[in-house]
This record gives sequence, C-alpha cells and structure tokens, in this order.
Amino acid sequence: MTKYIIRRLLVSIPVLFAITFATFLLIQALPGGPFSTVGMKQMPENIRIVMERRYGLDQPLYIQFLRYLGNLFKGDLGPLFRTPGRTVNDIVAESMPVSFQLGILAVLVGFGIGIPAGIVAALYRNTPIDYSATFAAVLFQSVPNIVLAPLMILVLGVYLDWLPIAFWGSEPPYVLGFLPQPNLNFWSHAVMPTLALGTGMSAGIARLTRAGLLEVLNEDYIRTARAKGLRERRVIYRHAFKAALVSVIPVLGVQAGFVIGGAVYVETVFQWPGIGDMLVKAITTRDPLLVQGGVLVVAVSYLLFNLLADVFQAALDPRLRR
Repeated sequence: MTKYIIRRLLVSIPVLFAITFATFLLIQALPGGPFSTVGMKQMPENIRIVMERRYGLDQPLYIQFLRYLGNLFKGDLGPLFRTPGRTVNDIVAESMPVSFQLGILAVLVGFGIGIPAGIVAALYRNTPIDYSATFAAVLFQSVPNIVLAPLMILVLGVYLDWLPIAFWGSEPPYVLGFLPQPNLNFWSHAVMPTLALGTGMSAGIARLTRAGLLEVLNEDYIRTARAKGLRERRVIYRHAFKAALVSVIPVLGVQAGFVIGGAVYVETVFQWPGIGDMLVKAITTRDPLLVQGGVLVVAVSYLLFNLLADVFQAALDPRLRR
C-alpha cells in the first residue's frame, strides 16, 4: 500500500505541472491584464508600463513561467497585483477553510441522503418505494446548481423568509483548523449552499448504491449466507452493503474535490468567500497569479481526495491492493 501511495504521488507531479502550464497559457490568452484598467477607467500607459516592469510582466512568457515555477517550489504563489503587501498565499489561506466547511457539509448531506435512499430502493426493488426514490434521484441529478440555487433563494429566502439568502454569517471558531463549532448564525447561512451542492451528489450516490447492491444481492455468497440462517439485516449490512460500497467510494473522491474546490457558481451566488468565489473575482480583475493559485489548489484537492478514495477502496476490497 505504501508503494502504491508513493507511486500515485509521483504520477501527480506531471499532472500538476501540465495543469499549471495550461492555466498559465490560457490566462495569457485573455485580453487585457492586471494593470489595464483602474476601476472603470483605462490606466495611463506610462503607469501601466512601470507597474508591469515592477512585477516582471514585461519579460518573455517563458521567463515568467520559469520564475513562477521557481517560486512555487518554495511554496510562494506570488504577490497580489491589485493589493500591495498581500500575497496569493494569504488569500488562499483565507478561502480554503471556507470551502472546506461548505464541502464537508455537502459531502455529509450527499452520503447521508444518497446511501440510505439507495439501500431502500434496492431492498424494495420494482415497488412504488423504488420508483419514487429513483424518480427523486433522477430529478435532483438533472437539476443543475445554476437552477437549484436561485430557486432555493426565491422560495426559502424570499417567499417563505426562512433562511438568509446570501453571505456566510459570522465566522465560526474552527475545530481542527477547518471544522466549525455549532453557531446558529453560521448554520442558518449554510443550509441553502449545502443543500444546493449536496442534493445533486446524493442523487448520484443513491443510484450507484442501488445498482451496486442489486448486483451484489445476486452473488452466490449472499445466497449462502441466507441459507445458513443469518438474519436478513445482517446479510444486507454485514455482507452485501460492504461489497456494494466499493463501487461508491470512488465517487467520494471526485465529488469531494468538486464541492471543495470547484463549487464556483454556488459560492458566487450565496457570496461565500471560498476558492470558487475567489476564482471568479480573480478572473474579473485579470489577476493571473491569483487565478493560477486557485486552480492549483483545486487540482491538488482533486488529486488528494481521489487518492484517499482509492486507498479506502483498497482497504475494503483486498483484491485491489495488488
């Protein structure tokens, strides 16, 4: 297992390099730059030239990229062009805990709803319960966040006035660095963003759980366990569910990386100051180093959570360890 983890980490290095290089080229292809405008006005040409020379933006692209890589190996993501005295590391350090809070809550909602719904649908196959659960899963999986988030704001926030429609409440004290302690103001602001991300995830997990469980229930060892006189609950949860969970675990890595690093639209709509909201503002202000730092954080999140999912999957299924 240790060799497998080391090999996966080594494979991740060229992946991160390719992502960094592609992001750098795409940012350079965008029109304008960090010093093209001041507010709504065009920056004077002489000032723009001085500022670009100060930050080395007048140098050839390959020199800028090599300098960025050199700083990256030192753990330095670069300065903020529009905010002197602050760095990209500062902004990432402020944004990551917020995205982790939202992501962890969304993952808990997704698995907390999806796995029980998938189990119930499989156990009551081809019954109204199964049809209802499958219909709900397809419905929630078909509705994108770009539609669900405004609908929740309109219904729960405007019409019913049950929940605040934006911002993330007062900042909660952290447990273990990123887990929030109970705080009523925080939780009331977290309900809609969490549901907007978690419901779509729960739908996919429910369908995977149902399909995996139905496949496992037809295996010979399940029939053998029943023939031995084991209780049905023990057969389902001790044998069948553990085997079906192997097919669900890889989704955890993909979805966790998405909700923590890639929930751009949800964070923007609900004004959560996370990585997604940071990326939108960085692209708007044409801050290349901030965009590169945000994309790199998202990529690392994907790779780490996929690695953790694979390790957990191998722990459940010894055949995968080879």
